[in-house]
Amino acid sequence: MTAIHDMTAADLLAAYKTKKLSPVEAIDGVIARIEAWEPRLKALYAPDFGTARKHARESEKRWAAGKPVGSLDGVPITIKENIPTKGVPVPLGTAATDLVPAAADAPAAARVREAGAILLAKTTMPDYGMLSSGRSSFHPLTRNPWNLAWNPGGSSAGAGAAAAAGYGPLHLGTDIGGSVRLPACWNGIFTLKPSLGRVPVDPPYFGRAIGPMTRTVADAALLMAELSKPDWRDHTSLPVSDIDWSAGPLDPKGLKIGLHLDAGSGLPVDPEVKAAVEAAARLFEKAGAHIAPVAPFLPPEMLHLQDLFWRVRSWVDFSALSHAKQHSVLPFIADWCRGGADVSGTTVIKGIANYMAMRAATVKATQPFDYVLSPVSPVPTYPAEWETPTNDVTRPLEHISFTLPYNMSEQPAASINCAYTRDGKPVGLQIAGHRFNDIGVMRLSRWFETARGPQKKWPDPPN
Repeated sequence: MTAIHDMTAADLLAAYKTKKLSPVEAIDGVIARIEAWEPRLKALYAPDFGTARKHARESEKRWAAGKPVGSLDGVPITIKENIPTKGVPVPLGTAATDLVPAAADAPAAARVREAGAILLAKTTMPDYGMLSSGRSSFHPLTRNPWNLAWNPGGSSAGAGAAAAAGYGPLHLGTDIGGSVRLPACWNGIFTLKPSLGRVPVDPPYFGRAIGPMTRTVADAALLMAELSKPDWRDHTSLPVSDIDWSAGPLDPKGLKIGLHLDAGSGLPVDPEVKAAVEAAARLFEKAGAHIAPVAPFLPPEMLHLQDLFWRVRSWVDFSALSHAKQHSVLPFIADWCRGGADVSGTTVIKGIANYMAMRAATVKATQPFDYVLSPVSPVPTYPAEWETPTNDVTRPLEHISFTLPYNMSEQPAASINCAYTRDGKPVGLQIAGHRFNDIGVMRLSRWFETARGPQKKWPDPPN
């Protein structure tokens, strides 16, 4: 029998229905797994196992009566710490934040609780979510369960590590330039960065999205059915859509699929990553898809302007802090923020215009195709103690040239594991679609999930 911590949400729900397993047993099994991993992994913030066990007992009674409260009743979940949950402070990954309990659940947290999911803990992130790393001035260093010397990526660092380590089947992360896809890539899990507005965010911002982080596409679909319900607090929230998130795999036969192997900027694609993505593309081609190259469309100047725009935005917040609080921010992030101090108004306006230019370039490049395949990251994961794959504050975005464009264009993009490097590092395949075609991306990911072949056994805690 599959160990409880390795069971999918779909497996757990089926077991609850047939009374082969109770929510109490499931929560206890996952907590035991967490207790074996967490002293070394450090993926969690504000765990509350006592309340989780209380809610599990309540769920057990509902299932015994045949009256589950919702589609996720009794399923354990973690939520990234920058998605507010009532009563829990939101440090934003930095020691500079005053720890004030959140007044209410954010939309995504509210939806999963209404569906009966049981919150075990929040998950870690780096300072202000502006690193693809497990480094933080507030949280302990979060590591990658495949190898504790490796980085889990970020900014949804704890969520990615928790999913791979077996901290339950469901996890929520956020993404403004790759922050669910990069940790999904480097931890070998699945995620969807949805179309802007598909999952309500409070407050919304250019490119900001909330996405499910799971081991399987089916579990992500269970989450999307709840997360995609509109919420008035997000003024970009899409209207109710009749989407069958449980729809089966999409046959690639006859689809025109782009293969994007040169972003046009950033780090060069590692040979093993390139070979893995090309091998994945051949599976689509063998199944009848028409594969054609996608030309580079993110030049270095666009990436540079995005970096400057984010630096200025962060400098505004950083400069408002007291000197003592500024000194408590992770030094890498503090130095990065200072890079926005003397940027001219003209350059800021160029940075805002760059948002629309990147959006237009992405749509133009991808419009001829039904879907586009690419690496998620040009490189595999890197040392746990580094802030970015370059570890250079003057080149902080060199690894997001494949992910960033889809935040700006508001198009859905998934990360799904497609291979492992010779030393065992997971490699993520990005599958992107047209704006609002989230279900198509999910269904094509579901097809690849079966076509890619057996995956490695999920990592176990060190002895």
